Amino acid sequence: MLQINGMPDHIHLLFGMRPTEALSDLMKDVKQSSSRWINKSNLLKGKFSWQEGYGAFSHSKIDLPGIISYIENQQLHHKKKTFTEEYLVLLESHEIEYNEQYIFSPVQKDP
Repeated sequence: MLQINGMPDHIHLLFGMRPTEALSDLMKDVKQSSSRWINKSNLLKGKFSWQEGYGAFSHSKIDLPGIISYIENQQLHHKKKTFTEEYLVLLESHEIEYNEQYIFSPVQKDP
């Protein structure tokens, strides 16, 4: 793990991987373990669960300082753009085709 930071509706993880590791296996482990810990620790009123899916982007080593800074300062970035707006910019800048129905749903807030 190189950097981690979260907002109420998403989390950014920056980590290194070996070429023999599968991203889907790692994300499954991260989601299962963190959900189990959050629920066991009673950190929320209701039951916590992650949305289906995730977004993943690879970057070169030279980009690491900027990415780390971005993750450290998420609160500032999201005063200007929502998570969804930034996510769509990432998809488009990396020329990744997507279907709007699979874009993350807004977080439901308790009344």
